[in-house]
Amino acid sequence: MGTGSEANGWSRARGLVLKAVVLIGGAVLLKRLTKSTTRWDHSRFVAQSLSGEKYSREQASRDPDNYFNLRWLSCPAADMVDGSKVLYFEQAFWRTPHKPFRQYIVFFSHNSDCTLLLQRFLMVKPCPKEKNCDVELSTYAIRDAEEYKNFCDRSKDRPQPEEVIGDIAEHLTTIYLKRCERGKPCLYEGSTAEGFPNSWNGATYCTSDLSVLKNNEIHTWDRGYDDDGNQVWGVKGGPYEFKPAPASSFVDVLSPLNFPPKSMEKRIEGSFVLQE
Repeated sequence: MGTGSEANGWSRARGLVLKAVVLIGGAVLLKRLTKSTTRWDHSRFVAQSLSGEKYSREQASRDPDNYFNLRWLSCPAADMVDGSKVLYFEQAFWRTPHKPFRQYIVFFSHNSDCTLLLQRFLMVKPCPKEKNCDVELSTYAIRDAEEYKNFCDRSKDRPQPEEVIGDIAEHLTTIYLKRCERGKPCLYEGSTAEGFPNSWNGATYCTSDLSVLKNNEIHTWDRGYDDDGNQVWGVKGGPYEFKPAPASSFVDVLSPLNFPPKSMEKRIEGSFVLQE
């Protein structure tokens, strides 16, 4: 009798130990897998969040004296050899989307620029290892901005990826994005490490802040300052809030440059918990 009870006890104990080992091993494996993939996952996720058609309509309705209803439009334009994503970006008043007042090419490398409201190229990629950040978002001028007007709305007759790379002009600014702390409404946030030269409306330098929220919402806050530190352009009450259009007409026609599915948002949020 005693021997049987002892055997059953040891059997149950071994079972509990085995379950504990499996659970701990699974958690460690998941953490390692997450760490090994997040470096580029973060860049792709931010690039995906920046892409698409968005409006500041709700904010303009709440505070029409200080905010315009602006249209944000960005789409994949090319891939660099090192894996960085290049986006085309333009901004316009919603009534005249065919007349962008800001056009950019964005390199998702975790850098940005003081004028996230023009025509520009954006480049997105992982932050350098020596930097304390996750994503580097840089903005670049376009060699011939007129040729890129309404780039994202054109399925044909627009510059091809190799032409885009050749049309990337001078570097404008860089924003270093970090994952937001748990409890904050954002997923990523960052700003220019220091001001960038700017001469518009009496400014001598400008700063730019950018936040990525859930559901591809983007907040941007660009401001210009004079030598005395006085703000001479840009809104003062807070960032512009761009939310995706309910029924966007935006279509990504560069299928080889498509970004991962939206399910990545769950993975990114999960990595915030695992990688502290």
